[in-house]
Amino acid sequence: MSGFSDLISTLKDRVTTNVSASFTALTLQQWIRVVAVVGAYLLARPYLIKLGAKRQMAQLEAEDEATEAERARISANEFRGQKLVMPEESESEEEEGGGASVAGASSAADWGKKARRRQRKMVKNLLAAHEKKLQEEQEDEEDKDIQEFLVE
Repeated sequence: MSGFSDLISTLKDRVTTNVSASFTALTLQQWIRVVAVVGAYLLARPYLIKLGAKRQMAQLEAEDEATEAERARISANEFRGQKLVMPEESESEEEEGGGASVAGASSAADWGKKARRRQRKMVKNLLAAHEKKLQEEQEDEEDKDIQEFLVE
């Protein structure tokens, strides 16, 4: 540990000696150069920061435009106001024979009475077919369980 502290103290002594020697050995012309460089930096710094901010803003706007262009790619159904959501069935709608559907606010209101009925009927048929398929699969699983016990 003493070797490390010796190294640190040696570095500190050398840096202070070299820096102080550098500034004491400067001529008038070298001092003028140092002052000119520091002054130019201080004068140019705000403009450099503004330039960097403009470039960064342009880059962010380009990224925003790219994301907006990506978002602009929507399907035809979304463009028309439909989001592939089936109109929900309501008993009052069937009884009254009118009214707008809740699911698609802009496009479902434009649907005719017969179109809504056809759509609900199709959805009911699809759900019934799906439930029937699930029930058959469940029965097959039960049959396999029974077969397993019978074989042993």
